[in-house]
Amino acid sequence: MSKELHGKVALVTGASKGVGKGIALQLARHGASVIVNYNTDAKGAEATAQEIRALGAAASIVQAQVAQAAAVEAMFAQVDRDYGRLDILVNNAGIQTWKQLLDLSETEWDNVLDVNLKGCFLCTQQAARRMKDSGGGRIVNIGSGCNKIAFPRLVNYTASKGGMEQFTKVSAVELGKYGIRVNCVAPGAVEIERTKEEAGDYAGTWAAATPLGRVGSPADIGRAVFFFCSELSDFVTGQTLYVDGGLFARPHWPYEF
Repeated sequence: MSKELHGKVALVTGASKGVGKGIALQLARHGASVIVNYNTDAKGAEATAQEIRALGAAASIVQAQVAQAAAVEAMFAQVDRDYGRLDILVNNAGIQTWKQLLDLSETEWDNVLDVNLKGCFLCTQQAARRMKDSGGGRIVNIGSGCNKIAFPRLVNYTASKGGMEQFTKVSAVELGKYGIRVNCVAPGAVEIERTKEEAGDYAGTWAAATPLGRVGSPADIGRAVFFFCSELSDFVTGQTLYVDGGLFARPHWPYEF
């Protein structure tokens, strides 16, 4: 196990499965103590924590609905009690609604914006207040390819992730003077439990559209997050890194290559 993040404490939201779990494991591999946040999947969160402990790192779980200010405040109070510090925050928790704009309800719009964007704001605010007083920290927001291009039938999700990218930039500008770096990782097509349900052959469908010829994995995203949490990126803030195998750099091209 690498010691790059030894002594650091990281909170990863939505880490009971999928990309969040991959990020939590990657930070643990580099020595961080990891707090695994979940909303409803306590069993998955504990499984993630057990895998972290098997790597030789410390882990704990904390339940909180990140869209609710009181729940977020309680989560960070628990972090204070258990660890007394926070060095890394990864805003990964997110949901989506698969529906066309004209059919989307106000409630569906609100639910996605509340979890994906408001949750990012609430957690960043709580984390940054602590990091400011302790000399700095790292915040990484998990965006999407729809930071760059429109995703049909995901209007509220696309709006939330586009907002997250701008939120990343303004947070980086305001918090830089406190030694807090804020960046965004934007995944491409990543095969996880949820995305496997989107198509009969999710990996095959998206691999064919991706220049590197495969879909991503949670570990791919985790390695990018580690980069932003390590000394390798000490002079990088306010940036978005697309981890997509070239998918969103590839335009629709009517001719054969």
